Amino acid sequence: MNPRLLSPTDLDDCTRLAQDRDWPPERHKWGLLFEVGEVYGIDAPDGDGLAATTILTRYGQDHAVISMVLTASRYGRQGLAGKLMEHALREAGDRVVSLHATENGRPLYERLGFRTVGRVAKCTGVFRGERSGRTRPATAADLDEILALDAEVFGTDRSALLGRMFGFGEQVRIAEGGFGHAWRNDDNVVIGPVVARDQETAEALIGDLALHVGGVVRLDLDLAKDGLVRWAGEHGIGDPWQVSLMVLGGDLPGDRSRQFLPFMQALG
Repeated sequence: MNPRLLSPTDLDDCTRLAQDRDWPPERHKWGLLFEVGEVYGIDAPDGDGLAATTILTRYGQDHAVISMVLTASRYGRQGLAGKLMEHALREAGDRVVSLHATENGRPLYERLGFRTVGRVAKCTGVFRGERSGRTRPATAADLDEILALDAEVFGTDRSALLGRMFGFGEQVRIAEGGFGHAWRNDDNVVIGPVVARDQETAEALIGDLALHVGGVVRLDLDLAKDGLVRWAGEHGIGDPWQVSLMVLGGDLPGDRSRQFLPFMQALG
C-alpha cells in the first residue's frame, strides 16, 4: 500500500473517508486544498475508495502545513497515517512544518518529532454585536496591499492561497492595519484569516464579517490570546473544541502577535 498523489477526480472518495471518521464532508474545503496543496492517499486494498489521506501545503521555501490526516476506520492501527506522514515530510524538505493535532493524532506526531507550541479552540455561535464602522468590503484592487501585509506578518509567501479568497469565500474586508475573510463550510461560516495590528482591529473585522454573513460562525481561536477568546464568548461565540498546534524543524516564521485567526486549521 504505497502513497500516490491524488487529483480532484478523487474528491468523492476523500469526502467519503472523512464521513467514515465522523468528520463533516467539507467538500468546498477539500476543493481548495486540491488547488493549493498536494493531496496524498493510499488506495484501499479492498478496492473501495481510499484507506488514508494527508495533505501538504507549501508556503515559499520556509514553511509547510500538513492537514487532513485520515485513515479509514477499517484500516486503523496499521501504520498508514505514519507512512503518509513520513512521505509528506520528505516532500516538505527543509521547511518548518506545522499542523493542528487532535488528542488521537498527537502521539503519532510526537513520535515523528513534532512539539506542541500552542492550543487552538474551535468556537461556534451566532454573533451578537453591532457594526464597527471601521471596516469596508475589499475588492481585487486591494489584493496587493493584503498580500504585502500577510507576507510581513506570516514571514512567508501565501499569495497562491490568499489570491483565491475572493472566489472561495463570502467576503473579504479590510481595515487600517488589517484584513479578514469569511468562507462557507458545511453548516457554518468560518472566519479567517484575520490579520490585524491589534485586538481592537481584529474584533472590528471579525464582528463585521459575522454580521455580514449571519447565522452560525466559527472562529479558530489561539487560546494564548485570552482577551479575544473572552470577547468572542461575550458576543455569543463559544462551545470550544480544542486541538494542539504542533511544529517540526524549527520555529514558526512571522509575527504571531498579529495573527488572530488562521485561514482554516488545515492551512494556518
